[in-house]
Amino acid sequence: MAYEPDPAHGAWQETLQVLRLGDDLHAELVRRQQLARGAENPVRLPVYRLNSLLRATAPGVLATGRNAGADGQLPWLYASEAVPQEVLAPVLGTWAAELAGLDEGDDEELEDELLAAPGAAAVSLPSWETECVDFTETVVSAGGTAEPLRRLYNLLPEAIAFRLADSPYRTRGAVLHFRVVSSAKGVELVSWPPQQYERRGRTWYYSACLTITVQTVPFTPRFRVHIAIGVRRWATHLEVTPRELSGATVLLDAPLPWSEEQERGHRIAENVLGFDRRAKQLVWRRRSPALLLPELDIIRKYPEPDELFEAPEKWLLGQRGLAAGILYHPALGPHEVGSGLMPRERSQLDAWVEERLRPMLRRVGDLGRVTRHNTPSLLPRSVKATEPDTREAQKAMLRRTALARALDGRSLDVEIVWQTPQTRDALLDALPAVLGLPPGSGVATDDSRQWQADGIRLRVRTRPAGELAQPLPISRDRKRRRAVRLAEAITGRCALLADSVGPLSAHVGVVIAEIAGKGRFAVAADSDPKHALRLAWARQGRLAQFITQADDDTAALEHRAKWTWLDAFRQLGAISPPAHRVGTGIPGDLQYAALWLVRYTRKGPTRCPVRRIVAVRMRPDNDAGAIEGWDAERAEWVPYPQLLLALADASTEANNSGYGDQGIEQQWQAEAERQIRAILFQLRERPTLLLASAANFRQCWPRLRNGALIRDELGFGTGPDQRVAVYGPDLRIVLVRDANGRGEVADWYACDSSGKVGFAEGVWASDVPDNRVFASITSRPHTAAGVSKELMKLVPTTECRTAPGRTAWNPALLEMTVLGCLSEQALADSGRSGATADRPAEWATLAHQLRYHDDYPPLARPLPLHLARLAGEYVLPLATDEDETAQTRPPRL
Repeated sequence: MAYEPDPAHGAWQETLQVLRLGDDLHAELVRRQQLARGAENPVRLPVYRLNSLLRATAPGVLATGRNAGADGQLPWLYASEAVPQEVLAPVLGTWAAELAGLDEGDDEELEDELLAAPGAAAVSLPSWETECVDFTETVVSAGGTAEPLRRLYNLLPEAIAFRLADSPYRTRGAVLHFRVVSSAKGVELVSWPPQQYERRGRTWYYSACLTITVQTVPFTPRFRVHIAIGVRRWATHLEVTPRELSGATVLLDAPLPWSEEQERGHRIAENVLGFDRRAKQLVWRRRSPALLLPELDIIRKYPEPDELFEAPEKWLLGQRGLAAGILYHPALGPHEVGSGLMPRERSQLDAWVEERLRPMLRRVGDLGRVTRHNTPSLLPRSVKATEPDTREAQKAMLRRTALARALDGRSLDVEIVWQTPQTRDALLDALPAVLGLPPGSGVATDDSRQWQADGIRLRVRTRPAGELAQPLPISRDRKRRRAVRLAEAITGRCALLADSVGPLSAHVGVVIAEIAGKGRFAVAADSDPKHALRLAWARQGRLAQFITQADDDTAALEHRAKWTWLDAFRQLGAISPPAHRVGTGIPGDLQYAALWLVRYTRKGPTRCPVRRIVAVRMRPDNDAGAIEGWDAERAEWVPYPQLLLALADASTEANNSGYGDQGIEQQWQAEAERQIRAILFQLRERPTLLLASAANFRQCWPRLRNGALIRDELGFGTGPDQRVAVYGPDLRIVLVRDANGRGEVADWYACDSSGKVGFAEGVWASDVPDNRVFASITSRPHTAAGVSKELMKLVPTTECRTAPGRTAWNPALLEMTVLGCLSEQALADSGRSGATADRPAEWATLAHQLRYHDDYPPLARPLPLHLARLAGEYVLPLATDEDETAQTRPPRL
């Protein structure tokens, strides 16, 4: 579901009106802001709310430009027609008065100045300029990747959204009209008014939602437009108190303030509603245009935050010529409308989009299957009726083998720290089943139970959690930073745990702790003890796995207990990828390596920013220990459990990443790239498949950006690109990319010549020469297999009126780019012309097969990358009062 400029049509050009703030007006607005805030240095104008206000109130405004708040000469507004000064001046005056903290009425003075003739006042509105904008203007990189001009990432989605909103979507006798929602996250089309679904004596509301983004694909000569299709649900039955509402998105549908005919245009304004702890009431957040609309429109009465909270359904249906809807979030309570749309309905919406975008854009060519070897050598799913437990017994045997290899002759001590007897008993009962031991087996003593089988020596002890699992006592001294107060509470919990455990053991130690669900800790922010306990046990040399408190569902508890043991074994490194089924083109002594960047901002688990590189290596043919991690302090590979403990140990030091400081950012990036090169050097001795997430890792390795990629070459810093073989003669590199919350990969559905639609597992690719980009799609889990692919939710059929209540799950597409391999050109450049060249499709297939494992549903990423990402759970930096002065120090990795 992706589109590209159609060469047969040529350039898509539109004549637009463009407005710049201009140096004089920009300087005057900055001066007023500095006077109000007491700032002396030049500041960037916070134009976000002004832009939102203009989009909501100014007819003809198509989009807002980037960085106009920092430079008055940059384009600020793009419009299909010039916005009259009589409209623009009041909006700008109202915003500027609020920005400068002026009293009511003071904005009229600035408004009069803006409306004055040029030269008659100190400042005036600049004039609109006519500009021919090419919506398909492209620059092709040295690697062959087409990149649109930077402004098109904002401008083109808006233009497409308005083009689609001009024409309603008709299906099965129903008509859906769409409204444009613009925000910092992108551009959406939402069907309005919402659809209704009657269930359990209530009416539930939902809309179709189309998200539009502009993207690039490596080595592709035209950029892409992705259209993601889903469902937006509306919250009309709130099961939270105002104090629990930290931030809910509200879409406001209001007529244009200047229109005498209730004209609304195509836009609907995004706002944020939340509880202000200082004012002790619900308020509109600072960037919400609803704060300023009443100043511009004195005729209509806009909803107050508490009014909307008390009667969300009434306002969704419309009051006094206005309508406002609260977007649903699970934290607001249950919703009877399921998420997502199934392939048939998605394909019909997609066909409507395709028709509306012609002739400027065309659909990207369909993908074809690359291989029939979709999965590695998994255990057979079908078993004989007379041997129903054969597969489970084989899986248990594989787990025992992996655990024995990970322990390498050492004993394993497990401590179950419980709050409810049901959870304790479920964990004890699940262990023999997971390892294939006889039920009720094990030698019981006063405080433990022991097992010994197939080289495994295992002892399990239990004890009540007591105070350890209680909420963290966070200081309320708001004069001190939140991160410092949280660090003190975590340190206190670590001390409490240290006093309650015995001396360190030479055995491998794992703790399984039962803690309450997130709901219990929602009232007091940061009071969840999970991260504190993980850090505390790591300081004692023990790994930690958590299970939430049991409910009344016995079957669910048994299932969760099993998964808790599997996750604990995963932390021990007791997991190996199944043998691949790619073919003889893959070396027999291949090792897998994965890189992941742990990146926390001040919203991270300990409210302390940090960035740290995690490297994991897997050697499937190594019986001594298949999974290892790179310990940067010791400069060596260590067993995976030691890596986790080392990450936790390093995290106890103050670590400030210097976000926003350009000099420190450059130092950090240089150090990150130095460490990456050091890791690559440690992988040279044998064939290696290196896996990295492009969306994750380009934050510390900018040369992984699509426009910087060149086949079979790597680049660091500002230096020249070098052959991949320089970093390892048998090194292959596969970059994976998911949607990343920004639509970076396209939605999809499968279809055949008969018009049948559905899903399709496997590896897919475009039929182009020297293709390096592939699509990895896994099977649906069994929990999502019961929903018909023909399900229609937006306009349910008479045969399935309950369709809106079904959850539609679609397998996500994972893009795989074979950046480096031993291609014919790479071999020739390395002086190895006689060697057999790689087939990129085989390496993409291998990375795809690494997403499968007998114990797990298909993984979101290949197994080595999955393990590297989960290792980040142990990166838990603690802030100190000294962190305020740490900005001048380059951060540790």
